[in-house]
Parts: sequence; structure tokens; C-alpha cells
Amino acid sequence: FGFTTGGRQLIEHKDPQGVAGQVLLLALASLAALPLLGVFPELHAALGPPSVSLLVGAFFFGLTMQIADGCGSGTLYKAGLGVPLNMGILPLFALGSFLGSVHLDRWLALGQVEPVALSATFGTGGALALTLVLLALTLLVVRAWVGPGRQWIARRWVWGAVVLAGLATLNLLLAGQPWGVVYGFGLWAAKLSTGLGLFDPAANMFWGQEGNTQRLTQTVLMDVTTITNVGILGGALWISARAGGNTAKPLDRQQWIVGLVAGFVLGYSSRLAFGCNIGAMLSGISTGSLHGWLWVPLAFAGSLVGVRVRRHYRY
Repeated sequence: FGFTTGGRQLIEHKDPQGVAGQVLLLALASLAALPLLGVFPELHAALGPPSVSLLVGAFFFGLTMQIADGCGSGTLYKAGLGVPLNMGILPLFALGSFLGSVHLDRWLALGQVEPVALSATFGTGGALALTLVLLALTLLVVRAWVGPGRQWIARRWVWGAVVLAGLATLNLLLAGQPWGVVYGFGLWAAKLSTGLGLFDPAANMFWGQEGNTQRLTQTVLMDVTTITNVGILGGALWISARAGGNTAKPLDRQQWIVGLVAGFVLGYSSRLAFGCNIGAMLSGISTGSLHGWLWVPLAFAGSLVGVRVRRHYRY
């Protein structure tokens, strides 16, 4: 089940199966998350402010995830599989995410509005109905894009959607917050920079916030996103060991440089966009945040460019 791959298959081959699987995932996750948020006020939605930062970040995230062949979660699992490029991208993603958080106040100064929770505006039932209608409209747009006579869903996409929706719901219940990836990356780099005396969190808008400052003083194992990120890495490592290791094709020098630069921008833009395919799209949409719906078309527009750049450098 791949977010980056699903979008690329739609763009290059007009194959809707990956995107249809993602729509199914979003529908199932929304059917669970929105009612839970309505019943249990201690649970938190993945809200992000509609902003210039979001628009720019989502576009460049979509662009670079195609070049780097993975979003936040994709980078994690491919690094766990032992793919050399993604192993190299992982620390650069973390550095980019950290720098994006450091500069976030400047980006938000370009223009933002308060986060919009659909449940607060339309109630739980209205938010769920609107979400399902928008997902149905998404499938109609995809149908117009690919034309007739296409296979729409395969068993692996269905199972992937069901399992991921279940795990995302468990994450919400156990952690009290939706599944995220990007924050963990930035936290790792922030702790390293702070420990080396290179960064003063008190002087920064993002890391000066009480919760973020507290996490910098704790072990990373107290951070929910770190735990789930380590889980993705460990699961991929286990699968790789069972399968006999990585079989990625070797890359030339130019491909390495382009891929690593893309990985850094991927991390930076993910922080500006308030998440990746997991934190912004899956968690944002399933918990009723408007910013998730703004993220999707901008990220897809970026993917349209990124697929062409990827093809140019023969990845």
C-alpha cells in the first residue's frame, strides 16, 4: 500500500487502483475517527491552519516525494528495507523537517487563518457526510481522468486500507491524537541540535511552545510519533530479512545528488504543510480538518511535476 506509488500510477498509467485504495482508507478512517472525536473530547483532531505555508509546502512535498520515491512513511519503510537512497534521505528529511519548524513562524507571517474543524462547523454527522461526499466526488474526478474500462481496486489495496484504517483508529484511541510521522523526524534533529548547543528552543516560536519544549527535555521514547516511526522501521526491517534483503537498482552520481536534495526539501516542505500523506491527508481528512482537503490537490499538482522530473533523471 503506497501513497506515492498510487499517485504515480494514476499519473503515468491512468491506473486508479492506488488512489481508490487511498479513498477507501480515508472513508473507513473517517467513519471511525469522527464519531470517536464527537464522543470523547479528550481525543484531538489533526488540525492545521489554512495558510500560504500549507499551499507552498503541500506542492513541494508532492513534487519531491515522487523524486525521492517515498513520503514520510515511505522514507521510513524503504530505509527499513535497506534501500540505499532512502537510508541516505532519512537524516536529511529529519534535518529539513527541523529547519522547516524553525522557519515556520516566518512562513505563517505570509498569511494564515485559524484551523477549521468540520465537526465544529457542521456537527459530527454533518462533517462525516461532507467528508464522504467529497471522497465520492474525488472518485468521480479520477473516473473522468482515467476513462472507462479500468480495474478500480485490487485485493491488496482493500486489505491495506482496512488494516491501516484499523491501526490509525487504534493510534487515535491509545495516544489521544491522530497518527503522524513528520513531527518525530523534526524532534530527532531538534534534540541533536539542542544537545550540541547549536539551537536555543526558547528563542523559537515552534520549539518554544510548552509541549515541544517539554519533549526536548525527555527521552524520544516519550514521543508518540517516534514510537510509531520506529515501529515502521522495525516492521520493514523484519520483512526485508524474511525476503532476503534489498533489491533496489544502483544509482549514478547525478541520481544520488538529485534524490538527496529532494529528500531534504521533502522534510522541509512537510513541516510547512503540517504533515505528509499520513499527518495531513489521512489524519487531517479523517478527523475533519479543512487543511487536509487543501493539502491533497496541491500535493497532487506537485506530483504531476515530480513524476516528470523523476522520469528525466531515469529513477
